[in-house]
Amino acid sequence: MNGAVICDGQFADLGNGTRLHFASSGTKGAPLMLFVHGFPQAWFEWEGQLGEFGRDHFAVAPDLRGFNLSSKPKAVEAYRAVHIVDDLARLIDVLGYDSAIVVAHDWGGAVAWNLAIFRPEKIKRLIIINAPHPYLFMRALLEDKEQQRSSEYMNWLRADGSELALARDRFRALEKFLADENGIAPAWYDEATQARYHAMWSTPGDAGSHSLTGAVNFYRASPLFPGAKSPAPALLDAAAWQVKVPTRVIWGENDRALLPRLLDGLDKVVPDLKITRVPGASHWIVQEDSERINQLIRSALES
Repeated sequence: MNGAVICDGQFADLGNGTRLHFASSGTKGAPLMLFVHGFPQAWFEWEGQLGEFGRDHFAVAPDLRGFNLSSKPKAVEAYRAVHIVDDLARLIDVLGYDSAIVVAHDWGGAVAWNLAIFRPEKIKRLIIINAPHPYLFMRALLEDKEQQRSSEYMNWLRADGSELALARDRFRALEKFLADENGIAPAWYDEATQARYHAMWSTPGDAGSHSLTGAVNFYRASPLFPGAKSPAPALLDAAAWQVKVPTRVIWGENDRALLPRLLDGLDKVVPDLKITRVPGASHWIVQEDSERINQLIRSALES
């Protein structure tokens, strides 16, 4: 059975100076499902999910600000979490809804966690794929030597000129993020997919800024990175980071950047929680096994 038709090339003006590009499937008026991508990807990370869930939902996958065809402000401050969270809340409003089921991966997951914490009325149900809760990630970066080592790439991305290094030699360094531990490109990253990613990574930024500046500014704007100063005591209180919406977490256990131990203690900040661990799957589980992800999302919607 074929999935729902995907409509690309749509834009939403959010009223805060940001214009988000998005793709969608399904009928507007059906329950809204928002699919939020991570680094270094774009809306089409979720192509396999849009076709599936557009059958019975209005499924929408935006490009986050800084990526692909969405606004790409140059200033680092424009990529603070408060602004990205505001983008998602406004997008839900612009689409004509009060709230949404939110499915998110990687940086999209970081934004979605914050949306659930600080704007819980915008989320009916949260489904997170390989993205740590900000409280647990903050504690791990302060206390966990192994996670600190696994996250050291963040400091490289935060450095001046990282976007130039990523783009050099036809995005050779950027493609290493997608490769396995032996440096081999995954099977899903075929020639056609590579061309699509290269085109996305080449889309110019606002006011002529580099095409990848917005993407790496997510790292530069974040207060969470190895070696960061310890936050104010109030931020180390788990009570400030509670998620009060039903939450399902799917985790590929072969994630080399975000270790499975980041799930330890998650139930202390997310009371309504179910976790599915997927042995053998990497950080790129959405692309590795799209059908499995669809089944797990379906299960999350029904539970």
